[in-house]
Amino acid sequence: MGKALRKLNFMIEENIYRDLETLVPAGKRSRFANDALRRELELIRRKDAVGKILTARTKGKKLSNKDIVDALVRDRGSH
Repeated sequence: MGKALRKLNFMIEENIYRDLETLVPAGKRSRFANDALRRELELIRRKDAVGKILTARTKGKKLSNKDIVDALVRDRGSH
């Protein structure tokens, strides 16, 4: 079964609409929009993750490189 689809109604700037209409063939615009939105949402997710890591870094217990490596070795050995 294919992916579920939702129809959205939102506004875009006139110049973006003209470029989309001119540069992207009619049958490929939904895929183009999905791909562009997917890339932008991934950037937002990554920025959010980096922000959370930086915040957690200042709140948590300080670990040495040896502590980190030892924890990774224990974790990998448990699988």
